[in-house]
Amino acid sequence: MSLEPVSLRQLEAQTEDVYESVVVMSKRARMILNNRIAQRDLEVQQSAEMGVYDPVLEMDPAEFVEQEKATSIAVREFLEGKIHWTRSSGNDEE
Repeated sequence: MSLEPVSLRQLEAQTEDVYESVVVMSKRARMILNNRIAQRDLEVQQSAEMGVYDPVLEMDPAEFVEQEKATSIAVREFLEGKIHWTRSSGNDEE
């Protein structure tokens, strides 16, 4: 599940600015990762009792399920045109 090289021509097909492409893909990857973390925390919270001295839950390596990297998903979605964004006016940081 490694990231394949991406041609600049492919990036230019989506936007005129390579840096804008990188920002859009990185923000999407961050969204995917945050959703995964929130989902995992929700599952742990639902399955655990809420005591004062709850033990730290450790993951069993046998139960580990490898997921596709958030960056790979974001790049693929960007190249397929599935990500929609708008440019903000001014120096707004999101």
